[in-house]
Amino acid sequence: MKKKLEDAKGLWPKILPEVLWAYRTTPKTSTGERRYSLVYGTDAVIPVEVGEPSLRYSHESGPRNNEIRRQELDEDEERRDMAYIRMIATKQQTERYYNKKAKVRPLKVGDYVLKAKKQASRDPREGKLGTNWDGPFKITAKANKGSFQLETMEGKLLPNNWNITHLNYFNF
Repeated sequence: MKKKLEDAKGLWPKILPEVLWAYRTTPKTSTGERRYSLVYGTDAVIPVEVGEPSLRYSHESGPRNNEIRRQELDEDEERRDMAYIRMIATKQQTERYYNKKAKVRPLKVGDYVLKAKKQASRDPREGKLGTNWDGPFKITAKANKGSFQLETMEGKLLPNNWNITHLNYFNF
């Protein structure tokens, strides 16, 4: 769709309805359903099929159509539930994929850590070869998920809690 719009350059207002129609009637990978069918409970009929009836359109038109429509409406809730389940499964699969690459750093109370220096707290005389870490500090309490309260080696508590992303385990 994006390619078709890019190729059109200045003609995109004329092509936009076609692109939107294609977007709405294409099945999505996360749900396996078309957005139009999930919202309206039926597949979209292409305007050409209404003007020049196809075999599908001619069979669906007529007295049998009302009965089929009622049956589809009864099945719609089930289709939406199945699409929701497939969407959740896709999100969980993506989460597992990205969490495989995550480094788990289990820090606990009593561990010694180094704290990352902020740009503002660095000594300008050291230049780019200065130290990147302050410390060591001792973890005294776990504040929230992934943040800790620290104290210096002399026992003085630091004023703020520190996130695990700014801490590095320190080995003596």
